Amino acid sequence: MSAYDIVLKSREKGRPTAVKYIENIVEGFIELHGDRRFADDKAIIGGIGRIGGMPVTVIGIEKGEDTADKIAHNFGCAHPEGYRKAVRLMKEAEKFRRPVLCFVDTSGAYCGIGAEERGQSEAIAMSILDMIRLKTPTLSVIIGEGGSGGALGLCAADEVWITETSTYSVISPEGCASILWKDSGRVADASECLKLTAGDLISLGAVEKVVPEEGFGEAFYAKLKEDIAVFFRKQKDVPAERLVENRYRRFRKF
Repeated sequence: MSAYDIVLKSREKGRPTAVKYIENIVEGFIELHGDRRFADDKAIIGGIGRIGGMPVTVIGIEKGEDTADKIAHNFGCAHPEGYRKAVRLMKEAEKFRRPVLCFVDTSGAYCGIGAEERGQSEAIAMSILDMIRLKTPTLSVIIGEGGSGGALGLCAADEVWITETSTYSVISPEGCASILWKDSGRVADASECLKLTAGDLISLGAVEKVVPEEGFGEAFYAKLKEDIAVFFRKQKDVPAERLVENRYRRFRKF
């Protein structure tokens, strides 16, 4: 499968979104709302629940399923208040020493005038900084598109995992082709150059684990749930200061 084939697969209609992962992996999920500053951004959902009996905070970028759902969730393109909501929930998790799990699926943060007026770049930057500083275990799983700063804002974790037909990139292939060659028709070439596939990312050290998709069936979710629980149990034994230092060193390597 070519890099561009994987790009198309990551955007495929019917692909499970963050809500589907939460339904199948998180027990007793309770959604929490709002950033306590401006609004509740529907593109980012978050709350608390349990994984294998362990309390966790879960944050997901939700694209939506049908047309009405996609519009309601702004196609997974979050506003500043979405990232500020995420930070609020992360800090709450730190207070109670709950692990933080993020599901990432976005073409990028929303780039409208209102988002810029309310400090989109600052909100993403603070989300990255605050996530790196968290004194509690963190894990981000890319489940579709991992696009630009919109994805990076929720990927400053202890480890980043990616499902095998997901992507993670500084820019969309279309945007890259338009900038580099002034030709959007070269999107396949851009996909290869960006090294955005799971195979590329694991070899570059940008992600720690590639999750086999296995048709997104019951066995897929059960295995992912088990792996997440094992990871968090291991990380909970690491002193808080060491978690922060390891996370910082992970990103300095890049």
